[in-house]
Amino acid sequence: MTTLVWSYQDEYAAERDDILDAVDSVFSSGQLVLGPSVSAFEKEFAAYHGVEHCAGVDNGTNAVKLALEALGIGPGDEVITVSNTAAPTVVAITGTGATPKFVDIDPVTYLMDTAQLADAVTERTRCVLPVHLYGQCVPMDPVVELADRHGLHIVEDCAQAHGARQHGRLAGTTGAAAAFSFYPTKVLGAYGDGGATITSRPEVDKNLRRLRYYGMEERYYVEALPGHNSRLDEVQAEILRRKLRRLDDYIAARRAVADRYREALSDTSLVLPQTAPGNDHVYYVYVVRHPARDTIIERLRENDIRLNVSYPWPVHTMAGFAHLEAAKTALPVTERLAGEIFSLPMYPSLTPERQDRVIECLRTVLAAIDGA
Repeated sequence: MTTLVWSYQDEYAAERDDILDAVDSVFSSGQLVLGPSVSAFEKEFAAYHGVEHCAGVDNGTNAVKLALEALGIGPGDEVITVSNTAAPTVVAITGTGATPKFVDIDPVTYLMDTAQLADAVTERTRCVLPVHLYGQCVPMDPVVELADRHGLHIVEDCAQAHGARQHGRLAGTTGAAAAFSFYPTKVLGAYGDGGATITSRPEVDKNLRRLRYYGMEERYYVEALPGHNSRLDEVQAEILRRKLRRLDDYIAARRAVADRYREALSDTSLVLPQTAPGNDHVYYVYVVRHPARDTIIERLRENDIRLNVSYPWPVHTMAGFAHLEAAKTALPVTERLAGEIFSLPMYPSLTPERQDRVIECLRTVLAAIDGA
């Protein structure tokens, strides 16, 4: 029996001609770094979001980091975010010299609990960094209200929310800037690393372009530090241009997979994903919950079905962040759910037959656990 695990190869087989044509067009152009493909993708990605500017960078982590630096956030500043996120969110914050401050998450959506934001603000707070997790948006109205009241920046982490909407508005279009990752598994994924930061503020975009290019505006002359080598690769940009045209199709396919899971599993003991009011979910991952999570994962592994946990260790519990004051924060919901949440296979090329295999095995395992 074939092990059921995500691979880019099914998608590649379907899109091979276009992907190879993208690669050939770049190699034939004579420009491999910050050439016409990066420029075109930046314009098209900005246009998709209805914003003025997009700066392509080398990965999603630096998309967050450079967004913060472009807004002048650094040592001595605090950035409010969540611990239920991929570690790169917090790596980016600490990489600027700023300090993360965590709030807990909503027990239904697993997103930032915005009711806790006001108590987290201190005289050092400069930014709120909501993470649009798993494919849907943090409620942004209370974030905006708090930011306006305290004069804070908003930087949206959209690594898992390409194309997601809240009250019709695309993720990433509310704050001062928004960061995206194009890691291969993402809703819009490259064939390697890649990222971008979008903004409607020209001064932020100018800072981003300088930051990603050693602090330079022209070759060989550094205007200001810090500076980085954080450029989006020309080949990945051209591939992303082609895939951007199919983004809405990818989202539709993910929603169809989610609908089948909901129809097939709603009568089981699994806690299925809940969409927050006003949100249009894109299902980057299909996160479910069960107190016997580890047993379920092990039994499905015995049937050659690999399930993922997003995320097994909240950031504040990791040894690498133990030196931070934020590591001592009490986050009871985050910590409890970290032992229960896991993800079912979710990708556009997941066939109904493969999905049925997951569903049937999962129902059998749950029946055994619940009947024990």
